[in-house]
Amino acid sequence: MQIHPPPRYRERRSRTVPGATVWARTIGPADDAPVLPDGCMDLLWLRGRLVVAGPDTRGYPTTAPPGTRVTGIRFFPGTAPALFGVPARELLDRRADLDELWRPARVRPLTEVLVASTDPMTELDRIAGAVAAETDPADPALRVVVRRLGAGSSVAAVAESLGLGERRLHRMSLSAFGYGPKMLGRVLRLQRALALARRGVPFAETAFRAGYADQAHLARDVRELAGTSLARLIARDRSVQTSGA
Repeated sequence: MQIHPPPRYRERRSRTVPGATVWARTIGPADDAPVLPDGCMDLLWLRGRLVVAGPDTRGYPTTAPPGTRVTGIRFFPGTAPALFGVPARELLDRRADLDELWRPARVRPLTEVLVASTDPMTELDRIAGAVAAETDPADPALRVVVRRLGAGSSVAAVAESLGLGERRLHRMSLSAFGYGPKMLGRVLRLQRALALARRGVPFAETAFRAGYADQAHLARDVRELAGTSLARLIARDRSVQTSGA
């Protein structure tokens, strides 16, 4: 009988938090690729600790040893600060233990439940849902910001559509996303480009459709934000898919 190894990465929609994604990943033997900026924040279950992954402005290095199992819930951009009670700018390019943000007495029972769980994805989803149920939701205008910037609108157009000045939109963005709307637009454009390239769209057409001036502009932005080339990112993704099935 042939035994297939478990997938190195899998995800599903959260059953408790709208817009969130629950995921699990096993670090591979040569898996040194960075975690790429996506405008989101995550709550991670990592080596017996609950860790908050703040918003990234560049690829975040993978430092866990091979075989490490990581479970997380990725929140829709702008929604996590309300849950954690901390402005996103305070967690920019950081990973912080949850008990740095909350009282240890609040975190300890959650950790104990996860240690005993045979299904960390479901348990982490349940924990996040319980926190969300006790928390006032994020400003709905933030979803408009993400949707408009994600579609390629300019910062000025987004501010005007919300009846805000650009300075006020900038302050709102720092608190919700960790950086200003211009940087958020760059991050979301990178994600648009990655989605197209992963579907096999040629890089020149990817650049045009994602909103870059040309393929050279795309290459520079990927290098600055991800720390590597688009070709290498796509090759890595294909390698994970074939080795993890």
